[in-house]
Amino acid sequence: MLMAEFGQEEREHKMRVALDAFHDYQNGIRPAGPGASDLLDFFAFVDEQLDTSGAPNIKRSDQEVTNLLAKRAKALHLGPANYCWFLDPSKALCLKLAGAHARGATEPLIGMCDSARCPQATHHAGHRPVWAASAESKKVFIATIGRAQRTEKARLGTELARDERVLAEIDAHSGTGA
Repeated sequence: MLMAEFGQEEREHKMRVALDAFHDYQNGIRPAGPGASDLLDFFAFVDEQLDTSGAPNIKRSDQEVTNLLAKRAKALHLGPANYCWFLDPSKALCLKLAGAHARGATEPLIGMCDSARCPQATHHAGHRPVWAASAESKKVFIATIGRAQRTEKARLGTELARDERVLAEIDAHSGTGA
């Protein structure tokens, strides 16, 4: 009984997140990330369906939007730094990285997600604090690394550059930022 209630709450939460992302789209706030283009194409399709599905001058209800978003919301997996719109396992970078261990997987491996490179991942304004904290901690670590640890400094520098690129993309698409 408790698991069924938890599952229902999770489905409802995913639907609310998908609906919020769609409303952001309608308000000109765009997601960033490798999967953003596909998601925007889908949202444009939903928007088009709403524009042509009824009589003129009728405000479309959230229920109509919910019905159109349902399949996409079902495929949504929420990570701390991204949303994974897991529609095609063959495109999932996490499964590719896991190799044979992930054969037949029906869900992403969120712990192995590299959302800056996965074609199904999107970054939204709500993810900005996670990326900003990651960038700040890397700056602190880099500042404390001695000259003898050049390899580690270079590795962290590359990761910092990725974090800063993701932050810039989020800021450019959603109008957020420092």
